[in-house]
Amino acid sequence: MVTLDQPMSSADLSDTALVVLDDDGTVTAWTLAARRLTGHAPGEAVGRTAARLLPGVADRLPARDGRPGPARIRHRDGRLLDVTLRVSRLRGPHGAARRLVSLVDPAAPPDGEPVGVVVRDRDLRCAWVSDTAERHDGVPAGERLGRRVSDTRPGPEADVLEAVKRQALHSTTTEVHEYRTGLPIGTDREHACAVAFQCLQDADGHALGVCAISVDVVRQRRARERLAVLDRAGTRLGSTLDVMQASQELADAAVPLLADYVAVDLEQSVSFGQGPPVRVGTTGGTLPGLRRAGLASVHRGVPESPWMRGELVQVPPVSPLAGVLRAGRARLEQIHDDAPEPWVGTVPALARRVREHGMHSIMAVPIRARRTLLGVALFVRTHESEPFDDTDLLLAEHLVGRAAQSLDNARQYTRKHNAALALQRTLLPCRPEGGTAVDVASRYLPADVDHSVGGDWFDVIPLSGARVALVVGDVVGHGLHAAATMGRLRTAVRTLAGLELPPDDLLAHLDDTVQRLGEEDCDAPEQVPAVAGATCLYAVYRPRHPPLRHGVRRTPPARGRRPRGPRRLPGPPHGRPPGRRPRRPLRGRGGGAARGRRPLYTDGLIDTRAHDLDEGMRRLATALTGPDRSLEELCDAATRILAGNEPYDDVTLLLARTRALGPDTEASWTLDGDPRAVRTARTLAARRLAEWGLHGLVDATELIVGELVTNAVRHGGGPVGLRLLRDKTLTVEVSDGGAALAPHPRLALTTDEGGRGLYLVAKVSRRWGVRPVPGGKVVRAELDCPRPPRPTARALPAPAALDAA
Repeated sequence: MVTLDQPMSSADLSDTALVVLDDDGTVTAWTLAARRLTGHAPGEAVGRTAARLLPGVADRLPARDGRPGPARIRHRDGRLLDVTLRVSRLRGPHGAARRLVSLVDPAAPPDGEPVGVVVRDRDLRCAWVSDTAERHDGVPAGERLGRRVSDTRPGPEADVLEAVKRQALHSTTTEVHEYRTGLPIGTDREHACAVAFQCLQDADGHALGVCAISVDVVRQRRARERLAVLDRAGTRLGSTLDVMQASQELADAAVPLLADYVAVDLEQSVSFGQGPPVRVGTTGGTLPGLRRAGLASVHRGVPESPWMRGELVQVPPVSPLAGVLRAGRARLEQIHDDAPEPWVGTVPALARRVREHGMHSIMAVPIRARRTLLGVALFVRTHESEPFDDTDLLLAEHLVGRAAQSLDNARQYTRKHNAALALQRTLLPCRPEGGTAVDVASRYLPADVDHSVGGDWFDVIPLSGARVALVVGDVVGHGLHAAATMGRLRTAVRTLAGLELPPDDLLAHLDDTVQRLGEEDCDAPEQVPAVAGATCLYAVYRPRHPPLRHGVRRTPPARGRRPRGPRRLPGPPHGRPPGRRPRRPLRGRGGGAARGRRPLYTDGLIDTRAHDLDEGMRRLATALTGPDRSLEELCDAATRILAGNEPYDDVTLLLARTRALGPDTEASWTLDGDPRAVRTARTLAARRLAEWGLHGLVDATELIVGELVTNAVRHGGGPVGLRLLRDKTLTVEVSDGGAALAPHPRLALTTDEGGRGLYLVAKVSRRWGVRPVPGGKVVRAELDCPRPPRPTARALPAPAALDAA
C-alpha cells in the first residue's frame, strides 16, 4: 500500500543534491537541487570531471561504504561550502558501474542509515541500482534491471509509484516527491520506507530519467531509539578519572543494547599513564601493545573473552583489530561458519571461543582523542542476534566518541597524577633513617589531594659523628608549583648540610639561596619573591650531647597567639622566613631527654577550620602521649585528629625518638701540639681498636690518624683532639684550633717530599671532610666496619640416623 506522507526532515531527502558519475569520474547527470547548491547549470556540469567541478568530492570517490562524511566544495562564485557527502555505488546491466554522489547542507546532517538508489530512464525502466535497494523492497538487482515497476510488482501499488515517477520526470515546479510506502519483503512482515524522486537532466537541461532514493523508516526509527538510549547511557560516562573504570563504563553501556559482548582494550601508555602517546595512523608495521580494561557480556563471567581485565591482549597481525590500529578507522567484519576468516585461527584461544559462542559479527572502533590513539573497542554479536550493519557501526562510533572524551580526561589525570607522584618520590625521602642515634617516623598529607604534592617537606640527613639533622619546611601554596619550589629548597638544605655548618649558619646561607631563587623567578625587580612565606626548621641531634640544637626561619602563625596549653609542646622560636634576613641569627635549644620523643611538624597539623591553634596543640599533645606506643602508632594517632576535617593546608609530621650512644662506642684524647703527639695518637688508636675487636682496621686507622694529627700539629693551633667513634662506620676525628686553615688535598710532584697526606686519607677511607666548630675545626675520615660473620648452618643428620635416634 502506498500512502502520501509529510516530508521526512530527518532524512533530508528533499534538500539532497544528486550527481551521477561514470567510472572515470565524469558527470553524466545533474539535478536542479545540485544547481541550487553549487550554482552550476546542467550545461556547465555534465561532461566535466568531478575533480575539476567539485574538487572536494574527488577525494571521497574511492569510498565504497556509502556512509556520510564531511566534505568541502567550491561554489560557482568562488565560495567554499561545507557539505555532508555520500557516495553510493550503482550496478547496471552487463556489469557496468556508476556512482551517485549526494550532497546536503551539514546544518541538518543525514542519518547514517544506508540509502537505496534506483535510477530509471525516460521509459521508467531500471538502468542503475544499488545493493541497498534490495533490502528495502525485496527485489533483486537481476530482476529489476531493464524492467519497470509494473513488471516486477504488478498491482495497484506499482501503478501509483509509476504515476509519481512520471510526475517527477515531467514536472517543472516540484523536483522532489516523498512518500511513505510499505512494500512486502516476505510473507510475514512489511517494511516502511521514505522515498524521494528527483529528475536527472543532461547538459541541455532535458530529462534523462528519474532517481529514487529510499530510506528504511523502520530501521531509522529503531536506530534513533537506540541512539536515544545510548545517549542516556552515555551520560553515565565520565563519572570517574580512573581509566580502567571508565573503560568498564563504556563496556557496560553497550551491553545488551548494542552488542552481546564488548571488550575495551587500552594502549599501554594510557593504562599506566607513562610513555609517549600513540598518534592515530602512525603505528606502521609495529602494533601498539594493548591491555584489556573493560569487559561486559550477556553471559555471567564473560566466557567469550580469552583475556581478563588487566591482561595483555594478543592481536593477530591480519585481524580487523590490527587494521583498525593501523588506519585509525572503524571496521565491520562478518565471520561465516562455513568459511571463517584466516585470522581467527592464528590465536587458538580466540578461535575456540569464536566457535563455542557463535560469534558471527564484529565491530572494531578506535578510541581517539586529540589525534591520539587511546585504544580500541570491540563489539560482538553471537548466536541468533542479527548481524551488525552500517547503522550499528555509526551508533558504536557515537558511543565510543563520547567515551573517548572521558577516557582522555582520565588519561590526562593519570599522567599528571603519576608525574606528581614521581615528583613527590624524588622530593621526599622514601625511607627516612636516623641511624643508630635516632628512630624516625613520618606522615605527609598534602592539601591538594588531586596531585598528592604540596609545599611542605621533611628530611632526615645523617651527618658525621653519628649526628643527625632533622628538617621540616613549608612553602606557601599548594600543588605542583609549591612542590617544585619546595624541591629547590630541600636540595639547597641538603647541600648546605653536607658542609657541616651549624644550624644558624646554614639558615643564613639558605637566606641567600632563597633570595637568589626569588630574584630569578621575578619578572620585575620590585616584584615580591614567590617563596617569601617559606618556613624551615633545621635541628641537629648529637648523641653525646643530648640537647637538640636547632635554628629556624618561619613566619608567625596565621591567627591566634602562641599556645599555652597544659601539655604545651616545645616549639622553636619565631623568626622571619628564608629570604628575609633578620638582624641577628636565630638560635634555640629544645628541651627533652636523650631518649625523648621530639615532634617536628607544620601548622597544617594543628590549624584547621574546625579548631584554632590552642585547641590544635592540646589535641596533638594528647595524641602523642603514651610511653609504650611505637612511633608509627603515634603518627597515626596524631594524624587521626584530622579525621572528618579536610585540611586546607599541607600537613607534615616528623616524629623522632633520640638516644645516646653507649660508653663503649667512643674514645677521645687530648694531645699536646708537638710532633711526638703523632706516635702517641697512633698507639692509642691501635690499642682501642684491639679492644673493640677491629683488628682489620688497625693499619688503615694508624695511617689516617698519623696524617691528620701531623697536619693538625703543623698547620693548626692549640691542643689537638683525637676521637674514635664506632657506629655503623668507624669515624676518626682530629680537632685543632686552626679554624681559618681548611685542609684540602693538592697534587704533589714526584720530587716533593710531602703533600700526599690527604690524598692517602681519601684513598684509604670511604669519605672524609671537615667541619667548623667553636674555636677551631674538626677533620674526619670514615672507614667501613666489618660485618660480623653469619652463623654457619649445621648439617641435618641423615634420615637413617634420625630413625636410629
